[in-house]
Amino acid sequence: MTRDDVIAWCLAQPGAVETYPFGEHVLVVKVTGKAFAYIGFEENSIALRCGVNAEEAATVRERHPDAMRPMGYQSRHGWNTITLDNPIPDADLHELLSASYDYARS
Repeated sequence: MTRDDVIAWCLAQPGAVETYPFGEHVLVVKVTGKAFAYIGFEENSIALRCGVNAEEAATVRERHPDAMRPMGYQSRHGWNTITLDNPIPDADLHELLSASYDYARS
């Protein structure tokens, strides 16, 4: 998936809201007031919630070590950054997007 594909998928989800709280270089997509995707325009990356904590997120990263890394400060809350220049299979990315959306809705 390209970054544009990811943006289109995120904004097509029921209740999704497009926000730019950090400036125009990062799109933060929210549902129920909670972020479920950070989409970086400068480094062609996205960040998604990949678990309820750092340990669960680390388990997800093991599947795609060349494309994923902890999301800085947010990694302790289960967030990973995915570099779209080292793509992961579309089916896996769809699964991660859906899970992050579901975490935010719950």
